[in-house]
Amino acid sequence: MPKSKNIIALIPARGGSKSIPKKNIVDLGGFPLIAYSIAAAKLSKHIARVIVSTDSEEIAEVAKRYGAEVPFMRPAEFATDTAGDLDVVKHAIAWLKENEEGEPEYIVFLRPTTPLRDPSLIDEAIEKILAHSEATSLRSGHEIRESPYKLFGKKGDYFVGLFPQDPRPEYYNLPRQAFPPVYQPDGYVDIWKSQTIRETGLLHGSEILAFPVPDVGELDKPQDLEFIRFQLEKGHCEIVDYLKNNFDS
Repeated sequence: MPKSKNIIALIPARGGSKSIPKKNIVDLGGFPLIAYSIAAAKLSKHIARVIVSTDSEEIAEVAKRYGAEVPFMRPAEFATDTAGDLDVVKHAIAWLKENEEGEPEYIVFLRPTTPLRDPSLIDEAIEKILAHSEATSLRSGHEIRESPYKLFGKKGDYFVGLFPQDPRPEYYNLPRQAFPPVYQPDGYVDIWKSQTIRETGLLHGSEILAFPVPDVGELDKPQDLEFIRFQLEKGHCEIVDYLKNNFDS
């Protein structure tokens, strides 16, 4: 399947970061963090364009150096701590529709804070949503070890189960295998449809296609950075090979 102009990657990278200064361009194995997401999109068989949405001129220059487009700067009101992904995506779609040939059909959303992706899984995600026309979006997630059925809420001075409708006595004491697997949404890959956003005003809509992925870690706090660096040192990574072969560290 050839690359389609109807499938673009959108990488959000605002300038502000409280936990790690300049997080999106922090050094990771000799390359800025954002370069890993750009490389993952570049290695995809299906993504036609890689666009970075940022409010930072510095990030924009770094992104372009590693092969991304920065056709617009993100307005300040969409780059605050409280601005959501919906604001970022709607702005990008509107800009492309107004200034270029039209809106893309699919937006592959790759957060820089998940750098250790397998590009082949991005392609699998794209192929999965293309095969499910009824899906309004796709979201990745990794299986978590502890089921919410085994957790407690607190009512006054007492712990209470979160699922009082469960007919099993003290269901929260049952072994983990007694419960269905549950998944933590993560930043590995989201795929959104312009049609869903336009018609519902929502990102995901009612039919969210599940895409289970391995837990590769996400960068939020300084200790996460050390863990991801450790992961890089101990294993082979196609993205790192691409960066080393095409750019100077």
